[in-house]
Amino acid sequence: MPVADGEQSPREQRRAPAAGKPRAEGKSLVIKAKKLRLRSPSQDVKEKSKRLREVRLDKEQIEPVRLQKALSASGVGSRREMEEWIEAGLVMVNGKKANLGDRVGPEDRVTAKGDVIKLKWADRLPRVIMYHKQEGEIVSRDDPEGRVSVFDRLPQAKSSRWVAIGRLDVNTSGLLLITTSGELANRMMHPSFEVEREYAVRVLGELTPEIAKEMTAGVELEDGPAAFQRVFQRGGAEEGANQWYNVVIKEGRNREVRRMFEHFGLTVSRLIRVRFGNLGLPPRLKRGQFYELNEAEVAAVMKWSDLTMTGRKKTRGSKGE
Repeated sequence: MPVADGEQSPREQRRAPAAGKPRAEGKSLVIKAKKLRLRSPSQDVKEKSKRLREVRLDKEQIEPVRLQKALSASGVGSRREMEEWIEAGLVMVNGKKANLGDRVGPEDRVTAKGDVIKLKWADRLPRVIMYHKQEGEIVSRDDPEGRVSVFDRLPQAKSSRWVAIGRLDVNTSGLLLITTSGELANRMMHPSFEVEREYAVRVLGELTPEIAKEMTAGVELEDGPAAFQRVFQRGGAEEGANQWYNVVIKEGRNREVRRMFEHFGLTVSRLIRVRFGNLGLPPRLKRGQFYELNEAEVAAVMKWSDLTMTGRKKTRGSKGE
């Protein structure tokens, strides 16, 4: 999975282990992120959220789906990763080793790497979190350097697994979307859906109108052509020799935003993702905090992404913006 750009650095926050529970040598406990609590939603939103929690599809009408898709949609991992697990013999269906192409339904018992997997179907909305990533954090569960992972900051996803919708590199901060739906993550990340990502960029050097025009027309990078959809300066955002700009791009290749500026001899000193698709970074969401979308907000994201919502059938076609 490609790693996109990002920004902001905190001092690493640690806490002592609980009394009587020694921790493994070299392993530190990380302080959990604080949850942003907004004002209570309106009565209409509360009622809609209640209906979404209560409505369930008839599981007897659910058609069997490919095993790797069911595992991915349940937040176990990406579809490609699930295919690798199946080929490696790590997935069992009803006590038998699974094969690529197998289909499963709600009545099937699935295990992966010895763990029973609770498959999720269209009768449940996924969970979606907006996390304000800090510089110095990585978007990975395993790191030989022992750096802090965003997944260490978040609460546990009960009977499921958090999946990052795109990544931000260790030196990038800003909006990171995390969900329990592999299908939603795939829909929002896949280049074919062209979902917009917007970044605030602090640049050392002058970005002339001519350079901005070339950036939107497209340039050739070492891994292929790249182009911004829009480039515009943030009003009143100068900091000495540094200036702030916003750029919009429709893919998440490794360090693409930084490399675009480097192509023109400009240095990016800070990079913050401020929007992904139709979700913007809330002004009140401080670095290291997260906000979990309520049922009505998740349903709106699913509808925007053209995915199945609770109690409704999926519309035809795909939509990226």
